[in-house]
Amino acid sequence: MRIDRRLVIGLLMVALAACATAPKTAGGRRDLEASAQATLQTMRTKDPGLGALLRSAYGYAVFPEIGKFGMVAGGAYGRGILYERGRKVGFVELNQGSLGAQLGAQTFSELIVFRTKFDVAKLKAGDFSLGANASAVALTTGASAGAQFTEGVVVFTMARGGLMAELTVSGQQLNYSPGG
Repeated sequence: MRIDRRLVIGLLMVALAACATAPKTAGGRRDLEASAQATLQTMRTKDPGLGALLRSAYGYAVFPEIGKFGMVAGGAYGRGILYERGRKVGFVELNQGSLGAQLGAQTFSELIVFRTKFDVAKLKAGDFSLGANASAVALTTGASAGAQFTEGVVVFTMARGGLMAELTVSGQQLNYSPGG
């Protein structure tokens, strides 16, 4: 019996999508915003050039902590804050499904930078996903200087903990909920 990778990835993304985009309580929302600000500050400290990239971009989403797991099939989930022109406009949720040779668990932070208003509008309309062709840049000093936008976005990651070995096909889906 052959398993269709797209079916497994789709099922994982549907299962992860059952989680709420925004935290349920006001305290949870404040904690997420504070964590996003602290993560962004840490990223700017690691790469001082990141500030110029964020000022020139229309928007960005900060995910302070994404948990990822895998054993043949895998997934990842995280919540974050969406900013337009440096101002918080709502909450975002990241769901990822993957299939392939993988084993382990890890946590990381992610920053997705949107080049134009149109790219942010796609996210808000529910028409945004990062496919297998998207790649993330590990955030180090100078990483933002050489970053290349692909389909209107550039993605930066910063490891937090854990260990994962993988050679997979995966996709990320982002969901948006207003709440500036």
